[in-house]
Amino acid sequence: MSGTETAASLDTRIADYLSERHGAAAADVRVIPLSGDASTRRYFRLESPQGGSVLSLYPEAFDVESSPFRVVRELFAGYGIPVPAILDHDGARGILLLQDLGDVTLQEALRVAPDPVRDAHYREAISRLAQLQGEAARGPQQAPCFSVAFDLEKLAWELHYFEKHFLEGLRGADLSVEDRSVLAEGFHRLASEIASWPRVLTHRDFHSRNLMLAEGGQWWIDFQDARMGPATYDLASLLRDAYVELPEELVTELCEQFRQRAVPGEARETFARRFELMSVQRNLKALGTFGYMATQRGLDVYLPYIPHTARCARRNLLRYPELERVHRVLARHVPELA
Repeated sequence: MSGTETAASLDTRIADYLSERHGAAAADVRVIPLSGDASTRRYFRLESPQGGSVLSLYPEAFDVESSPFRVVRELFAGYGIPVPAILDHDGARGILLLQDLGDVTLQEALRVAPDPVRDAHYREAISRLAQLQGEAARGPQQAPCFSVAFDLEKLAWELHYFEKHFLEGLRGADLSVEDRSVLAEGFHRLASEIASWPRVLTHRDFHSRNLMLAEGGQWWIDFQDARMGPATYDLASLLRDAYVELPEELVTELCEQFRQRAVPGEARETFARRFELMSVQRNLKALGTFGYMATQRGLDVYLPYIPHTARCARRNLLRYPELERVHRVLARHVPELA
């Protein structure tokens, strides 16, 4: 095995897997580590004379047939959503071998894309998102992802996660008893309203880093945590993305495109409120994740995205009088939210 990973440094599970699958030809397989995501999975590109693939290495063994990745992948593929093929698997070693979609995420492509190309990419993503929600609503809902949801408990937990890992963990905020009371009341109110909205199937982490551009199309990845949630959940994740700042006029256009396609019976005012409040929750959760990754896992690669994410949250916190007290507390501890 040649390449960046040597036989000595390679995880023994991968080495054993390659030896078993390729025999003596395993020596011709290049194993190239790829930058991972916020999960505990590790990724490697395998290059051999027979072609390329991506190996996803889980921290422990799993049952392939019931694994969330496989179950959701089959579901999404059945809805016509472009998702990577599973080429091989070895659950005992914690390995999935996937179709290689290259390295170009939507985020990366947007660095050089002119505005018309950018807009076309987002229109495609919005169209596919509406397609997912429509197909899932019409078909059988037996898969496990239909029985878990962004309910009050989950939404409130995510807001507490922001308080613990961003406010206190990363920023060292010394919250008073009154501060905690205001945040608890405001977060409960926000989570309760969001939890009361109708639910659809969501990707759960739908943003520019989880959309790959390959083979002339747009592909979805990192969908294994799909669950039920508001129609605006994935929309807010994409259009109030921590990694990409979009012009407001484009956000408005895309929101209306989505509303007409996915929830045509919902009034514009209702839809706008649900999109903006959902964006507050998603942006605060993203800040919590950035704080956790920096303080608990020693990864500071997400820190540059804090200012933009905070601006997105601030914009919508200021729009709603019922969130005024929450904003006032946060502004005292987070300059970007002031």
